[in-house]
Amino acid sequence: MTLDLHADPVELTAALVDIPSPSHHEEAIADAVEKALRALRAPIEVERYGNTVCARTNRGLTSRVVLAGHIDTVPIADNVPHHMEGSGEDAVMWGCGTVDMKSGMAVYLHAFAELADAPSLAHDLTLIAYEGEEVATEFNGLGHLQRDHPEWLAGDLALLGEPSGAMIEAGCQGTIRLRVTAHGTRAHSARAWLGSNAAHALAPVMQRVASYVPRTVIIDECEYREGLNIVHLESGVATNTIPDGAWMFVNFRFAPDRSLDEAMAHALGVLELEVGANGGEAGAPGTITVEVDDAAGAALPGLGQPAAQALLAAVDGNFRAKFGWTDVARFSEMGTPAVNFGAGDPGFAHKKDEQVPVAQICEVARALKAYLTTS
Repeated sequence: MTLDLHADPVELTAALVDIPSPSHHEEAIADAVEKALRALRAPIEVERYGNTVCARTNRGLTSRVVLAGHIDTVPIADNVPHHMEGSGEDAVMWGCGTVDMKSGMAVYLHAFAELADAPSLAHDLTLIAYEGEEVATEFNGLGHLQRDHPEWLAGDLALLGEPSGAMIEAGCQGTIRLRVTAHGTRAHSARAWLGSNAAHALAPVMQRVASYVPRTVIIDECEYREGLNIVHLESGVATNTIPDGAWMFVNFRFAPDRSLDEAMAHALGVLELEVGANGGEAGAPGTITVEVDDAAGAALPGLGQPAAQALLAAVDGNFRAKFGWTDVARFSEMGTPAVNFGAGDPGFAHKKDEQVPVAQICEVARALKAYLTTS
């Protein structure tokens, strides 16, 4: 498919949605994006790494803004090609990726194409269309760039096209997931004294989580609410058997004023445990073991940075904290402040009825152009 990056962002969104691109199958959409970028008359640099396509201007402007978005989607659920309902400002586009995040990618591609050689451009631009966001981290194209080509993530401010309701969602919270396992000895429940009940051993740790009082933190006028929660719990052999194993996942969502190491130390302190074996040799009855199943750092909002002030003005000062984790954290790790800015309600992401209001695509496109042309 040939993409017209100068087309109306709504039309470009529809064109992107109509190219199926579930994770691990991004070649066709990457081909189309690369071809369209290379066809631009502006003097830009274009590179491709796997199915991640990067482009940038090098006009010597005093600041650089990175526009990034993933081009993969979750598996299609009979929702490609797109369809429209309603008309005018009330129109809604339905289809896989409309929210997460082909509408954001369409707006960013359009802005890059329109402004790359425009006299009104106030910031040099970097555009990143990356693969593998919806699957395991090892496949994430932005993560590959961070590791192998970190210069592409450099800038004064990065925008990620995640759905944010056409307002800025600043920074993101970090996340830690710990697997906590209690080990016991199996026995018949009629002779419980011959065993060691792992579920009972886990109960005090569960109580510490249940009684935890989380913080609320204000950073750059953004309110982040932390949380420590049991999100999965398993135990049991049979209804007449003392369980010899019990385990749970504990998830800590932490504010960006904590480093990953600080957050890990805090979570383990609340649990009164350490990573590894607690209470003896790992796996022995009476021991509790802790493993780190997942951990990702947070991202500061960066709204106090000079490069963010014009963006705030362009969205009429509408912003809020991002509670979930997104790839803005990768930019933050590289020293580039980052925000989420895209159309649509993230609550529709990954759903069969995924949909985006056309008016929000237009609003994001308007605000982005206003920002990028304001010095």
